[in-house]
Amino acid sequence: MKNAKSKVLERSLKHASDFLSKLDEVAISPDVSYQGLRHKLSYPISENGIDPEQVIDELAENVKDGLLGSTSGRFFGWVIGGAFPVAIAADWLATTWDQNAAIAACSPSAAIVEEVCGEWLKELLQIPKSASFGFVTGCQAAHTTALAAARHKLLKDKNWDVEKKGLSGAPQIKLITSENRHESIIRATRLLGIGTDSIEYVACDKSGSISLSELEKSIAKNNGSPIILCLQAGDLNTGAFDPYENAIAIAKKANAWVHIDGAFGLWAAASNTYSHLLKGFEKADSWATDGHKWLNIPFDSGFVFVADPKAHSAALTQPVSYGFAVEGIRDQMNWNPEWSRRARGFSVYATIRSLGRKGIEDLVDRCCLHTVRLVAELDKIEGVEVLAKPIINQGLVRFLDSNGTDNDGFTDKVIDEIQRDGHTWFGGATWRKKRVMRISVCNWRTTDKDIDIAISSIKRCLELVKNT
Repeated sequence: MKNAKSKVLERSLKHASDFLSKLDEVAISPDVSYQGLRHKLSYPISENGIDPEQVIDELAENVKDGLLGSTSGRFFGWVIGGAFPVAIAADWLATTWDQNAAIAACSPSAAIVEEVCGEWLKELLQIPKSASFGFVTGCQAAHTTALAAARHKLLKDKNWDVEKKGLSGAPQIKLITSENRHESIIRATRLLGIGTDSIEYVACDKSGSISLSELEKSIAKNNGSPIILCLQAGDLNTGAFDPYENAIAIAKKANAWVHIDGAFGLWAAASNTYSHLLKGFEKADSWATDGHKWLNIPFDSGFVFVADPKAHSAALTQPVSYGFAVEGIRDQMNWNPEWSRRARGFSVYATIRSLGRKGIEDLVDRCCLHTVRLVAELDKIEGVEVLAKPIINQGLVRFLDSNGTDNDGFTDKVIDEIQRDGHTWFGGATWRKKRVMRISVCNWRTTDKDIDIAISSIKRCLELVKNT
């Protein structure tokens, strides 16, 4: 039986290795219908079970055509990184060790690794050393955690204990954010009971940054209501950064809590070339970012930081009779919204140790340079209009209908053809009422050759759509 157990792990390793070794050879877009996938995977539950090796072999075979090649170096759609081998290896170990990273007593090693990584991350991201931190599933959970801390602090200042009394009868919290905010901020207000009616959207300037004059007007009209201001570090479409120094100064005059959504853009702090874009951001009250984007570790990894540790823990701590503290080690569940949870710190630890400060800086810089080159080459192609040149690793283009009658429809057709072509992958979006193709380079695997292949694919697909 022991040998049989090890064989299924060996089979899994072989399938994983085969997948990674063929990333450059297979089409990036899935080549199967949803109905076909469902037909392949919808087995009846067996009465007596099936050999584990057979299960793994059939699983790998049946899902392969429905896997998006988002870990490829030629995937430039959503802001999705490709996991480093060392991160994958550590993640496999985390699964094997199967530690519950809820409290230190469940796994002292998981707790200490998380503590070490939290300090490393604050140093890399230039977040104040005194800030608390939590390891969460991603930016959605990071925003929710940060805004829970904000809710606690703002209502406590109004003599309202929201953890005991709830929100019924509490002072109404106003959340102010830019018109270019990410929708995960909106969902956080829903999850926390703040409500979407409490959100005020502030216009942006031509660069995509929040307008300071409009921000002042928005804050002024709230007449002493508790305020949360959400700023961005790296707009999803253009990569724009908000003017933190001035925006935070305006907010602090009204005793507002300032939260920064830095899902990927916060990693600019790790680069000497791009860290100036974050000037003044350290004066905020909370920050959120992802590890599975620009740090290139497997999914299920996000980080939240809070300048007021008391507010952070007060919003989340829930004592239990069966728990017990380990002296000198924090219980992780007091800093994130989960209870039982994966020990996600191990892959973070391995990746940061492997790359070092210079390796992380090089990753950020390299992705930005690839984006600059890709957008510059597209700008030379007739029928391509660049709408947003890269600030960091994001860009926007659209494709022009030769008749000038339906640029939106033509753009979508070209994007569809690029995806069908399979050599590279870009996605569409609506930006300032125009259909656009988003460009995002966020993968350690991306090389100059990948950029060459992407440019050739775009040219070929554009011509094909023009001639049909």
